[in-house]
Amino acid sequence: MATETINVLGRARTAVTVAFVVHGLIGAAWVARIPQIKRELGLSEGALGVALLGAPVGVVLAVRFARWAVARWGSRAVTLAAGAAGALSLVPLGLAWNLGALTCSLVLLGGSLGLMDVAMNAQGVAVERGYGRPLMSGMHGAYSVGTLAAALAGAAAAHLGVPVAAHLGAAAAVLVAALFLGCRGLLDRSADAEPEPVPDPAGAGATAAPRVRAGRWTLALLGVIGLCSFVGEGAMADWSAVYLRETLHTGPGVAGLGYAGCAVAMAAGRLAGDRVVARFGPVPVLRAGSLIAALGLGLGLAAGHPAAAVAGFTLFGLGVAPVAPVTFSAAGNLPGIPAAAGISRVTAVGYLGLLGGPPVIGFVAQGVGLAWALAVPVALAAAIVAVAGAVSAAQSAPG
Repeated sequence: MATETINVLGRARTAVTVAFVVHGLIGAAWVARIPQIKRELGLSEGALGVALLGAPVGVVLAVRFARWAVARWGSRAVTLAAGAAGALSLVPLGLAWNLGALTCSLVLLGGSLGLMDVAMNAQGVAVERGYGRPLMSGMHGAYSVGTLAAALAGAAAAHLGVPVAAHLGAAAAVLVAALFLGCRGLLDRSADAEPEPVPDPAGAGATAAPRVRAGRWTLALLGVIGLCSFVGEGAMADWSAVYLRETLHTGPGVAGLGYAGCAVAMAAGRLAGDRVVARFGPVPVLRAGSLIAALGLGLGLAAGHPAAAVAGFTLFGLGVAPVAPVTFSAAGNLPGIPAAAGISRVTAVGYLGLLGGPPVIGFVAQGVGLAWALAVPVALAAAIVAVAGAVSAAQSAPG
């Protein structure tokens, strides 16, 4: 590999890693303040669930637009523009005065993050292809570092009594600056060019239509994997603090530790994930991780003790850590399917779980209690075991 190419890829890898960190910071900037927002606006669990529906609505609208946007302006420009919009959406979120204002703010936040997610993962696939080895898990690990940092900062701000509006306004300014300073090395539009069509093994240079059709079916299964995992990730972000604070009656500082533990474990698992996947293969890693997540969270909830619950949330984060990077990498490397198209479709389904799952859990909790509602992610994590084999179809993926 030429020195110039190595330098370009090195700068791009750093820049896309920064983008993942910023994405995690934006998405988790407000999660530790959810109990306070809920209390200040006088929302019930069901009403909070309604507000949280705003984010998946935004995501659904954005990911339908994402493939066209990346093709029109390139993944670099879309990553920067969507990231800036997501950071700035924290301002109206912090100033929300009623249920409607909170919901509209979450529509903007969800749409921005969904669009940025597709674009930055397309950049990540391009960098991964350039290196010729698995890198996506490390990038998603950087996202988890961002969510952890945001969760800890939010917990500290809540503990110190910083007003929600001041906290989120300051976060927006810092994140916009970090995005444009740290992401200057993103690859240009040539990185968005799609690989040549997969040739038919039978000869004649024709495209392998059966493999393309199989790839589309695989995309649906990858979407199911993403949905099952992301419901749990969204539940940890939006409901772990509420569960610890209101069901187990902990203090506000302890309540933030549930998601912090999940984020720490997820970050550690993803930062080590590229080596683990290269050694054992993606399918065994997904199956083992999903069992850890289901058993850890299930036993933690059954114990009904704050320490056990925090441990359960932590084990869940460790178990689901490899799911998103492996799934997105597979979606971007399916034969005959453009990377942005594959990623956007899996993102659409996965984000419905990440952002649509928590409202559903809120509605379920309204009827049977939050402890039983959080059993939903346990069942879905176990379901990943049955469909984990779908990731093996991405035969052109690095590693």
